[in-house]
Amino acid sequence: MLRATLRSFFAHQGRLLLSALAVVLSVAFVSGSLIFSDTVNRTFDQLFASTSADVTVAPPSEFDEAGGLSSGRVETLPAELRRRVAAVAGVADAQIDVRVENITLVDERNEPVGPTTGAPTIATNWNDTERSPVDLTSGHLPRGPGEALLDADTAEREGIAIGDGLRVVARPGTFPVTVVGIMTFTTTNPGAALLALDTPTAQTKLLGRPGAATAIMAEASPGIADTRLKQRIADELGPGYDLATRDERAESQAAELGGFLDVIKYVMLGFAGIAVLVGVFLIVNTFSMLIAQRTRELGLLRALGADRRQVRRSVLTEALLLGLAGSTSGLVAGIGLAAGLISLMSLLGMNLDAAEMVIGWAPPVAAYAVGVGVTFVAAYLPARRAARVSPMAALADIEVAEVGRPLRIRAIVGSVLAAGGTAALAGCAQATETARASTLLLLGLVLTLVAMVVAGPLLVRPVIRVVGGAFPRVFGPVGRMSQRNALRNPRRTGATAAALMVGLALVTGLSVAGESMTKSFDQQIDRQLGSDFVVQNRNFHPFPQEITERVRGVDGVGTVVRERFAPLRIRLPDRKTVRTTGAAFDPGLDQVVNMEYAAGNTASALADGRIGLQKAYADEHGIRPGSRVRAEFANGRTAELTVGALTDMESGEGFGTRGGFFMSMATLEKYLPGGQDAAVYANASGRTDPQPLRDRLERALDAFPQVQVRDQADYKELVRGQIAVLLYLVYALLGLAIVIAVLGVVNTLALSVVERTREIGLLRAIGLSRRQLRRMIRLESVVIAVFGAVLGLALGFVWGFSVQQVLALEGMKALAVPWPTVVAVVAGSVVVGLAAALLPALRASRMNVLAAIAHE
Repeated sequence: MLRATLRSFFAHQGRLLLSALAVVLSVAFVSGSLIFSDTVNRTFDQLFASTSADVTVAPPSEFDEAGGLSSGRVETLPAELRRRVAAVAGVADAQIDVRVENITLVDERNEPVGPTTGAPTIATNWNDTERSPVDLTSGHLPRGPGEALLDADTAEREGIAIGDGLRVVARPGTFPVTVVGIMTFTTTNPGAALLALDTPTAQTKLLGRPGAATAIMAEASPGIADTRLKQRIADELGPGYDLATRDERAESQAAELGGFLDVIKYVMLGFAGIAVLVGVFLIVNTFSMLIAQRTRELGLLRALGADRRQVRRSVLTEALLLGLAGSTSGLVAGIGLAAGLISLMSLLGMNLDAAEMVIGWAPPVAAYAVGVGVTFVAAYLPARRAARVSPMAALADIEVAEVGRPLRIRAIVGSVLAAGGTAALAGCAQATETARASTLLLLGLVLTLVAMVVAGPLLVRPVIRVVGGAFPRVFGPVGRMSQRNALRNPRRTGATAAALMVGLALVTGLSVAGESMTKSFDQQIDRQLGSDFVVQNRNFHPFPQEITERVRGVDGVGTVVRERFAPLRIRLPDRKTVRTTGAAFDPGLDQVVNMEYAAGNTASALADGRIGLQKAYADEHGIRPGSRVRAEFANGRTAELTVGALTDMESGEGFGTRGGFFMSMATLEKYLPGGQDAAVYANASGRTDPQPLRDRLERALDAFPQVQVRDQADYKELVRGQIAVLLYLVYALLGLAIVIAVLGVVNTLALSVVERTREIGLLRAIGLSRRQLRRMIRLESVVIAVFGAVLGLALGFVWGFSVQQVLALEGMKALAVPWPTVVAVVAGSVVVGLAAALLPALRASRMNVLAAIAHE
């Protein structure tokens, strides 16, 4: 049996090739993502461990800036602490560290200098220590105000040389520098741009005061453990500071980077998951067809004495061999994919070395677990079916094993699953809490997907009779035969179309959700934004006060309202404490934002010592107008604030994050001075025409290329662009599913051509031309693809509407259908069908008629 199995496997290896390709793709993305993630993690672990001081003393960092909303503050500590730290027993050296990330560099062409990939532009003081991540490789060190070092990667990318001038836009103000030296990273460059100044200049120009630092870096004497030195320094300084050893600092920095790396990892695993899901359909279909074609062969094996267990093992052994071959090739492809990602990261500014690629035990184990597991599971049902072949089947026609079996069990199971999925999605539409709605949505998606896969063969005959109904009239007998070929085996047609259905259902559902989000945001912008213009950083980071003053000074500007964010810790009346980010505004908020209140008004919310929040959040925690809440700010100061107003705005329209807390700018500056503005709302004064005013604003802000002047139309375009980027990423992921689905159609047609060799020979013998034969196979492919598209569209619309119901709970209540996408899906399915039929049709048309008739 083993010899027979091996001979069978190698005899049919060409037919298994496309199934193996599906395994290779899924394994490649799994192993590639793990290898890439491990490589980057180890690289940065080494970077952080080699550049962190033995003990770092930093200001308290108990407050997280939620939702990416930054206050623009730089927390500092007194630089004189260096002397106290240096005097601690066991400290070999102590250095002042000045480091800020919310700066902008502008070159002599008035173009921003720095990464465009989201990595920060960092300005720091020059510390010549053994742990410095950079070395001075040309020029000289900065010797006073006006001189700076620039990292070599940024200098090369931006074409900056020694002697060139830069402008540094920092919180205290803008100042010019001349590049007097180039520093080169001795370790991996994380993709950031790095500017170094001498310490007094960094303190004055970056922090705004000479006696400040962002951290004190302490090096331990030989033989002194970091943990022991940390305790000694803590005893000397007392409470009020964050102390971390080198390992703790490295772990913290790695955790901050982990979010970015996780995004890449999970996206790639998403590709792998889609490939696995769709590949299962392809493998099941392939083995099912091979079993059907080998019915006589399996019957002979049974007649010669093979029992059912041996036949089942034979088929599963073939699946195991396919999985091993696909996993091995996929692992090799995954290493290549990881190398490609490392090269891509280098192009984006993160210089990783492919020679230091990390291949641990996890990627190979995952590769073979996925590859072998998928093929083994997918082949199990066909293997059981093969074991049921009787010895008498050796005398029967090969079609007996597949055609004519009842679909009653599928009908029952599919109906039950569909009923459960429909109930879950209906519950999702009726839910009032996002968490419950999301859970029901996920359950409904899974159940309806499985129901459609199970019941798909039941829909083959009614749907294809409609989809292909015009074929006999348009294409004559060829069209009739193509339609009947698709109807001949509903299980096979349903399984082939299922892979395409999954990809198109996800595309349709996400397109409906994306279009609904876009329309909802458009409506929110129209309803809420009342200002003529909004001035913001391109990356939405805060900007210095001098930009706000430039806006105020433009001729024709009327009302100007600043917006600023601040991390808060709020003690609520129900004794719960929440961490959130609040917003602060100048008077005149009503003139630039269309506020809706359930209680109070803007004046009462922005009065001294008052605070406003969302009504829904207030109801949840028993808060009413006049209630008192205790707010703690990032600098440790606290304030008892009175609730002055409750907004009646949707949760998606609230200020800040949790609760939509907001206060006056005067209140914020009273307790937390030194922040930067996140946005400036500006209205035209009197009869000033907005368009000329926009031109004047842009000229006034020309020296700050990092900021943009936006109106309502710009905001809508910005939101559309952000949603489009997300959808394009998802479409790329789903494109893989569609590619594998196309491979499935190709495989089915190719195996079908082999299976129908004698039939094709007879058709050719009675007068069917090669051209007509190719057309018949193409039409059969098109009708299968369109069938998958119809099911995918139907399922996708249901999913999209359900997702929109969840979005409605977050304030995005508009529902929109992307009709161009629907048309593209239908047209694309026709193209997919035509493309998938090219090779099978060509092979069929080249058959020798006599040899085909004589085929066994």
